[in-house]
Order: sequence, then structure tokens, then C-alpha cells
Amino acid sequence: MWRVSEACKTSGRWWPLGLLATSLAGIGVVVFRGCWHGKMSWPVRAQDHSYQVCLSCGIKRLFNEKDFRAYGPYNYDLTHLIAWNLGRVTPQSEPKPRRTA
Repeated sequence: MWRVSEACKTSGRWWPLGLLATSLAGIGVVVFRGCWHGKMSWPVRAQDHSYQVCLSCGIKRLFNEKDFRAYGPYNYDLTHLIAWNLGRVTPQSEPKPRRTA
């Protein structure tokens, strides 16, 4: 008959804790990261610009029809993206809205 050493018995006790820690770390990444924008719509054309929409969260991104690639920053406001594309707004120079307490 096979005998199991004490070292193997004690290491088996820690296995569920390791699994729990790994699961919590994965959940933490998803919670803090948010949407990964993995499912984007087909390109939509409006106001002489093409863009894609994330099907999970609704954020938009400009789309180049010639290269068939998305480019630029993500934003929920299409007019902001168009202004960025025309060079009127840069992401660094845009003032952030202030919220009152």
C-alpha cells in the first residue's frame, strides 16, 4: 500500500488558498481595468467620418476606411473625436471638467 508523507499532506492544504488568490487577482484586474473593447462594431459613417463603437460599453473610436484600421483615442463623444482628428483638440490640452463636491 502507498504511503503519503506528511510534507505532501500539508502542501495539499495550501492548494485551495492559491487557487482563491489567483481567482481574486483575476477579478481585480477585470474590475480595475473595465471594458477591454474586444467586440467592436462594423465601421459606421457619420458627419464625413467613420468610427467604430464598442458593443459592450458604447465607446467610440475613429476608423480609417482605406487602411481598414481604427486609430486615435477612445471617447464617448463623436464630436470630440472629430475635433481631435481635425487637429483642434489634443488629448493633453483638453481641460478636464471640474465637479463640485
